[in-house]
Amino acid sequence: MTVATAELLDLARTIALEAGELVRSRREQGVEVAATKTAPEDIVTAADRESEDLIRGRLADARPGDGFFGEESDASVSSTGLTWIVDPIDGTVNYLYGIPAYAVSIAAVEGDPDPNTWRALASAVVNPASGEVYTASVGGGAFLGTSRLQVATGKQLSLALVGTGFSYDSRRRGLQAEAVSMLIPRVRDIRRIGSAALDLCSVASGRLDAYYEKGLKPWDHAGGALVASEAGATVAGLHGAAASRALTIAAEPGLFAQLEPILDEIGVADR
Repeated sequence: MTVATAELLDLARTIALEAGELVRSRREQGVEVAATKTAPEDIVTAADRESEDLIRGRLADARPGDGFFGEESDASVSSTGLTWIVDPIDGTVNYLYGIPAYAVSIAAVEGDPDPNTWRALASAVVNPASGEVYTASVGGGAFLGTSRLQVATGKQLSLALVGTGFSYDSRRRGLQAEAVSMLIPRVRDIRRIGSAALDLCSVASGRLDAYYEKGLKPWDHAGGALVASEAGATVAGLHGAAASRALTIAAEPGLFAQLEPILDEIGVADR
């Protein structure tokens, strides 16, 4: 890890922890739904906005030339070649219901804020409900707290616990459920946790063997994807494409090779 990357990682971790404490305290005070987005089920809480404002302000103070691309506010252009990809609360519906699986995700990427072309440098994913802190830096490995993460190899698909997620659009959810019905006889079981960032980190930590989802926005997967890849997972789309809104798959390389053709066969990228 270079000095510059170490500084980015430290900044991401420090700010994610501060935002996580804000989010946790607001959850204790009660959650207010501030707006809906793509569907009535797709909500924004006041805490989402407050968390993003905090993160954006801290990053602007520390690195004023960097770009910013978050879920709840307008993007800003980078003059340094580096952009921060931020999800102030990933798993907002879990947050609303008090389910302890939501996260603050902050990633620093080099290049345009496009997952098809960027190079992720450092990230931090904090679960405020559990206090767990996932971090990763390019070439520097992935960690849960101070414990280094490494995916286990040799997993057979029939014994794999696979995570996924669903669209907020009810029609697409139905199509995605059809795909799950075709996949589930071929794997150990399916989990739908409700936070893409934590799903990707769960692949890194061994809580899931694999994960796939269509429709992820850049802020949904930027932080967790680096954690998973630095733990040794392959994180990609179909046929060598980058992980993106089209499809994101994460698994250790041998399991990825088993899962990818089946996901292609059952048409998950078209649902």
